[in-house]
Amino acid sequence: MSVKEGSADTDLPTIFEVRLEQATLFKNLVEAISDLFSEAYFNFSGRGLDVRAVDSSGFTLVAFLLRAEAFNYYSCDRALSVGLSLADMAKAVRYANNDDILTIKAVEEWFYVVTFTFESPNGVIMDYDFNCEDNDDGPLEISESPGSDYQAIVCMPSAMFMGICNKLSSFGERDTVVISVDKEHVRFFTGGETGSSSIVCRQTQTVDKPKEPIVMEVKEEVSLTFQLRHMNSFSKASTLSDQVTISLSSKQSAVFEYKIAEMGYIRYYLSPDEMRNDEDDAAKEDKMQNEGDEMQN
Repeated sequence: MSVKEGSADTDLPTIFEVRLEQATLFKNLVEAISDLFSEAYFNFSGRGLDVRAVDSSGFTLVAFLLRAEAFNYYSCDRALSVGLSLADMAKAVRYANNDDILTIKAVEEWFYVVTFTFESPNGVIMDYDFNCEDNDDGPLEISESPGSDYQAIVCMPSAMFMGICNKLSSFGERDTVVISVDKEHVRFFTGGETGSSSIVCRQTQTVDKPKEPIVMEVKEEVSLTFQLRHMNSFSKASTLSDQVTISLSSKQSAVFEYKIAEMGYIRYYLSPDEMRNDEDDAAKEDKMQNEGDEMQN
């Protein structure tokens, strides 16, 4: 990453150029994912900006979309997918003001560099040039929309979800949280050597009160275990949306989705510990089988 203050615009033809009149939305998006993910694929196309990342374990993924209509100006002459450092980007947005004008741009001759320009109301212009990261695996493939075969779906205020995560994580030695859902309740439980904590929220929406905070769709009861640090990171997206929808299944990754008004969404895909353990056991069995075959040969 390089930084230039007050740089002049180039006359070279652009691949894409997009602009937000206020940088706060993009700042919040970066802050919501940079804790867990060190780099991400930024995919620019006619539909908008699609960002995808996976953590080092391979069990946690994120996808966020800002549709072209979310930008004050959006021009994309050619689709481009580039890997960029989220760690460096988080440092850049930390020093940007919420009311800065943000422009993201790439030009033909320097397609391996993406420039982020923050222009403050007092006339200070900061340019950050991000070099594209090498990644042999290519862009991540993540389902466009979460599947419909979840055992339970819970919709609740994002501020409530953040509060629950903060309360449960206040006990430092606790690493996991169990989310259990039945027809009437969603329960968050965590425990450690010194004790346990449980927070129970019951469904409050009725025909007479359609706007009560918690809505659940439960096909069957489900109870799954997740890493608490992931939940804490997910809850930071509460700055982007008033609601979070949690989709749970014992057969696939859970999805924590925040819809950003009509502009897009951010979705976190997290494998429960039960699925991780099954995959670890399967990997061990494969390894033992391979070692056995080698000994016979």
